[in-house]
Amino acid sequence: MLFAGVYRLAPTVLNALAIVKPETVIKWHRAGFRSYWSWKSLRGGGRPTVPPEIRKLIRELSIANPLWGAPRIHGELLKLGIDVGQTSVAKYMVRRRDPPSQGWRTFLRNHADGIAAMDMFVVPTISFRLLYGLLIMGHGRRHILWSGVTAHPTAEWIANQVTEACGWEQAPRYLIRDRDGAYGEVFIRRLRSMGIRDRPTSPRSPWQNAYAERLIGSIRRECLDHVVVFGERHLRHILSYMNYHNKIRTHLSLEKDAPISRALELAGHILCRPILGGLHHQYVRI
Repeated sequence: MLFAGVYRLAPTVLNALAIVKPETVIKWHRAGFRSYWSWKSLRGGGRPTVPPEIRKLIRELSIANPLWGAPRIHGELLKLGIDVGQTSVAKYMVRRRDPPSQGWRTFLRNHADGIAAMDMFVVPTISFRLLYGLLIMGHGRRHILWSGVTAHPTAEWIANQVTEACGWEQAPRYLIRDRDGAYGEVFIRRLRSMGIRDRPTSPRSPWQNAYAERLIGSIRRECLDHVVVFGERHLRHILSYMNYHNKIRTHLSLEKDAPISRALELAGHILCRPILGGLHHQYVRI
């Protein structure tokens, strides 16, 4: 508009503008526009900006807790000693197109405490007899609930082991097992009377009872493969490995913690205690 007005007053002004292209004028205008709004955006007071680390924390909280809204996250930040406005929390939360929903990992973990698994394994003795070990474990923290040893695994013996392991009041909701012939009618009736739902795996599908299979593999690799078993009494002593597994041994699936969580020790001298005659060791501070 400026150049059009000048041209109406003095048409010869085009001779003076011959050295400037229209693209150059547009470029100048855009540079001036950026400079103007950069100047307008200079903070002269008002609410302070939220530090980048707090913005990152707000995003992490909203991602990890999809069911939390701005008020809940704001309250959590206040308990962490972070003074920030609720509107700022809502501003930096992660936006979702779909309604909030839990992930499969959370869904499975919420049901793991009501699931137990059991399996049997064979151990040869020094006299070439076969002993049978029984393991019952909880899915919640992968801890061993019970271990038993016998030379004759009858259905009645297995039923008694389940009763000893779980009791009548703290029985799991579901019990996963394979289709071994030792689980007879007596065993199934005992589960029903305890309110436990029997969940046998498909034939030739050990992966459906993966937790128990992995536990037996760990016991073999870390314990039974390194000793010669004399008899039932000796095998029961060796399976005191259960206490080591539950209280001392760290697990990758539990974020390097034991099934029965170990307290963090920061002070004192480190003491080494042998486990199973020195096959493993426990380290504590005293």
